[in-house]
Amino acid sequence: MKHETIQTLGQLRASGYKSRSVKAELRENLINKLKNKEDVFPGIFGYDETVIPDLQRAILAGHHINLLGLRGQAKTRIARLLINLLDEYMPVVAGAELNDDPLQPLSVFAKNLIAEHGDNTPVAWLHRDERYTEKLATPDVSVADLIGDADPIKAATLKLPYSDERVIHFGLIPRAHRGIFVINELPDLQARIQVSLFNILQEGDIQIRGFKVRLPLDIQFVFTANPEDYTNRGSIVTPLKDRIDAQIITHYPKSIEIGKRITKQEARIKDEQKGMVTSNEVVHDLVEQVAVEARGSEFVDAKSGVSARLTISAYEQLIAGAERRALVNGEKNTYVRIGDFISAVPAITGKVELVYEGEQEGAGIVAEKLMGKAIRTLFLQFFPDPDKSKKLKNRPSPYKAIQEWFGNGNTLDLLHDASTADYRKALDQVPGLRDIVTELHPNETPEHTYFLMEFLLHGLAEHSLISRNRLTSGAQFKDLLSSMFTMPTFGEDDDEDEDEKPRRRR
Repeated sequence: MKHETIQTLGQLRASGYKSRSVKAELRENLINKLKNKEDVFPGIFGYDETVIPDLQRAILAGHHINLLGLRGQAKTRIARLLINLLDEYMPVVAGAELNDDPLQPLSVFAKNLIAEHGDNTPVAWLHRDERYTEKLATPDVSVADLIGDADPIKAATLKLPYSDERVIHFGLIPRAHRGIFVINELPDLQARIQVSLFNILQEGDIQIRGFKVRLPLDIQFVFTANPEDYTNRGSIVTPLKDRIDAQIITHYPKSIEIGKRITKQEARIKDEQKGMVTSNEVVHDLVEQVAVEARGSEFVDAKSGVSARLTISAYEQLIAGAERRALVNGEKNTYVRIGDFISAVPAITGKVELVYEGEQEGAGIVAEKLMGKAIRTLFLQFFPDPDKSKKLKNRPSPYKAIQEWFGNGNTLDLLHDASTADYRKALDQVPGLRDIVTELHPNETPEHTYFLMEFLLHGLAEHSLISRNRLTSGAQFKDLLSSMFTMPTFGEDDDEDEDEKPRRRR
């Protein structure tokens, strides 16, 4: 139907247009997309066999939906993508505030207009983007905000008595008639406000003050909620939960690969950063592994969850750190380093909710420990297990030369802002370091070889073959034994006896 040519009610009737509910519209458009093998929810990864089929079943059944899951699980994004299942344009009575169907008017304004003009009643066309309404539930949300209230100013301006329905100022929900209405963080809505939704969900109408008004609203409701909220900030009242037809449970990515796809899609890397900084898959894996480690950490509150925003922010900061180093050194381009990964601690500290033990450690220390565990886990995918190498009596450890060099009193400082030349010169000092990397990964570029050399040092430190100490501007590697009498290792607290030695500043 070419909406541009239909401007009146008469033309709309002549076109053969038939009214249908928003749920029928969503259902029919979903059926067409499924038949045509189209991607119904583009950009949503990891839910192909779980959340998306459940969501499609709910739409086919004509159900109101509650997306239940921890933070950062794409609940709001999914709700917004439902817009794509609406018709591109929908006819409404021009000037009506409730998106009235010209064939089935709802408001007094629309009914009076049609009674006065008949087939000449003007028709407007509403784009599907305008049929989506979203409200974040906060404790200050009132019934008037959602449903509506009598407006004394409107009554005075129009010189209408308070008993006239036209003095009602409609809230967000009536104005979402024939569209999708989303309430985010439903448990944050006060219980008495949740009660006001009972009639809308069950009978499809609203009640405002003392008015005898019944508006059979046509709305697809979608709610989002965090299970943590049921015990901490509030709860969904039982009768309301009973009226929400489908509760769909979301989850975090079940694999590193899915997490990487999400991070790559969502990370806002600027064009100039892409031209200046060369990244690699190892760094992506490390960033995703931090989230995996956090979700299983005894220091992190599992009920709160670890949002996908952690990995997105960490990767953005990692790239920004490499960009800053290139700018400081006047270099036109640079390659990512493990040091860039470690410098992304600020992106992690605010994204994890700590339990009591984590609070005692401190957010920064916990973040560093999570990064250390990520390095330790992924290290075994690229290099021999140091623990197994120790047990081999017939063959010397492949890391023997490196350990001996540090054991002879040598130290290596890798500073975050070191130029490319200084960075490579520092790594080339360590005998045997390049040999291990080139033997196991012979076809790598020079840039990636140096990256793996640095990765190897951090991995050996995590497996306690050498020591890694945190410097203000980088990391220092040295012999494990000598470090026991000096500085604390990376990610560990330096709780010293204040009577014996003054506490060092972090």
